[in-house]
Amino acid sequence: MPLRRLRGLALAVLPTAVLSTAFALFTFLPGHALGHRDAPKACVTTAEAAQQPNKDICVSAHVYNVVESADGTRFLDVCSTELADKDCRFVILSLRDDRNDVGELSQYRGQEVAIRGTIRPLHGRMGIVLSHARQFSGGPEKFRPNPKLLRGFNGQSDQMPVKDPNLRSSGRHRSFMDTSDKESLPAAKEK
Repeated sequence: MPLRRLRGLALAVLPTAVLSTAFALFTFLPGHALGHRDAPKACVTTAEAAQQPNKDICVSAHVYNVVESADGTRFLDVCSTELADKDCRFVILSLRDDRNDVGELSQYRGQEVAIRGTIRPLHGRMGIVLSHARQFSGGPEKFRPNPKLLRGFNGQSDQMPVKDPNLRSSGRHRSFMDTSDKESLPAAKEK
């Protein structure tokens, strides 16, 4: 076969091969491999959430009232008025420091809300700390760095953020690659 005829045949077969390969990929690959996400998980009630400590879940609740304490901490009251305060086992709490990130909470009074967060024990009850407004739309809580790890750390310095004796090059503690520890080589034999 002449070379020109082979080129024409290759060009005619190529699109068919590409299309069949693409069809096979989209047919047999799972949805998450193609960038499709699974359907969002349904929110649970406050009673179900109280049984799942330390889980990052979505909680749906009716906000009966928004209460602000003297120190600026705000609470979304999710227990009905017929229920005694001691019997209310779930709370949604927003700290004063997060007021700018959370926004005005009185707009949620009398409404059904869905909040994502980690269920934590809070003063004898289970609850969620509302630290950012994005939690109302399924977003994560605000990141809070561990203050014990950041002690004495300044982003502008050359100092390590963690004081680990194994990372120091001098001092009482040995470092991993201590240059003062050298093994002597065996003496060469003379002939």
